[in-house]
Amino acid sequence: MATWPIGKLLFSMGIPAVLSMLIQALYNIVDTIYISQYSQDAMFAIGLVYPMQMVGLSLALGTGVGIGTLVSRRLGEKRKEEAGHVASTGIIIALVHVVLIVLLGIFGTKPFLNMYTDRPEIIALGYDYLSIVMIFNFGQMLSVCFERIMQAQGNMIIPMISLIVGAVTNIVLDPIMIFGQFGFPEMGIAGAAIATVIGQILGMCVVAGAAIFGKHEVKFHFKGFKLDLGIVKDIYAVGLPTAIMNMIGSVTTTLMNGVLVKFSENAVTSLSLYFKLQSFVFMPVFGFNQGALPILSYNFGARNKDRYFKTFRLYMISALVFMTIGTLLFRFVPELMLSFFEMDESLKVIASITLQTIALSFIPAAVSIVFSTVFQSFGKGTTSMIQSMLRQLGILIPVAYLLSNISLDAVWYAYPIAEIAVVLIFIPLVIKAYKGAFGYES
Repeated sequence: MATWPIGKLLFSMGIPAVLSMLIQALYNIVDTIYISQYSQDAMFAIGLVYPMQMVGLSLALGTGVGIGTLVSRRLGEKRKEEAGHVASTGIIIALVHVVLIVLLGIFGTKPFLNMYTDRPEIIALGYDYLSIVMIFNFGQMLSVCFERIMQAQGNMIIPMISLIVGAVTNIVLDPIMIFGQFGFPEMGIAGAAIATVIGQILGMCVVAGAAIFGKHEVKFHFKGFKLDLGIVKDIYAVGLPTAIMNMIGSVTTTLMNGVLVKFSENAVTSLSLYFKLQSFVFMPVFGFNQGALPILSYNFGARNKDRYFKTFRLYMISALVFMTIGTLLFRFVPELMLSFFEMDESLKVIASITLQTIALSFIPAAVSIVFSTVFQSFGKGTTSMIQSMLRQLGILIPVAYLLSNISLDAVWYAYPIAEIAVVLIFIPLVIKAYKGAFGYES
């Protein structure tokens, strides 16, 4: 962290994370590919429950970012013992979050579905999938937290192996459990959910075993554990805004589905398909985030502004490259990307326009993601949260509602409008935060 050239360090940490996130993207898409072969109603149900499913992941990501950022900062400050206490406290917090998600899965799934449809078959399909994913969310929750602890120490390989194990398991089990192969009963959409959680649990076992029993800088202190409220506060100071940011995405998608369902079920399904496919564009950027955030946090803790700025610049360039490639693919070959799924022609037409239009938001989104990472590295999680709230709830949803009075095709332009507006607003704020962090005069 302190001595390697920034390019070598970022790419050695970022590339495994990028590969990990691309593998993670398979979780998002493999289920839908097989489910599209099962029925279009099932695809619609998956689209409806997606925002609720993201609540569990949002809480996991927030907790993981809070733990990982604080561990990196403590290591940069040469406080290894406290870094271990942070990691141990974070895992306890994660277990509490597991219970909350289980309760939400049990009591919240059907009321959520009833908000958007009165078709019993859709409610049954959505419940079968979502309740399983949320009740057995501990695999995902703990995996993310242990991955961030490992990444905070510069170890990107174990998290990648963990995700490979989970993704391969999911890919293998999906067709077996959905369609009933090799003696298994046909379980349909519930089979997709079971395959997903089994993959997550196996991945968790890999990364948790390595983190707890391997030889690393950070040592866990579960024996005689005493909760330090100061550490809990510090973890939430960064992690809670990140969780809220991601949950805002769930709220935004929920509200957007409310706009789209007035047009047709296919409009909701097309947005769901977009989210599955865009993960292959955004996940590499978030992968570099996992490499860049520990480096940025470490060098902020060490007050090394030269290495901090070099990391920021290289991360920004990498994010822009990924998003430019994604923009070109979504704009010019949307039909090729949609060919993975079974769908009727009317859905294909709507989904193609969806991909082409929302792709206009990718490049400004890259800048926005990097800005958010900078705020997190300075411990300004609240600023990052405000950025996300403004983009999604403050701009995206109101603009989408206004454009819905024109046409469905017009609604998709709300995404690039929101991204561009937020970047323009936050450019001076990120400059001010950087100057303040390293003692420049305003």
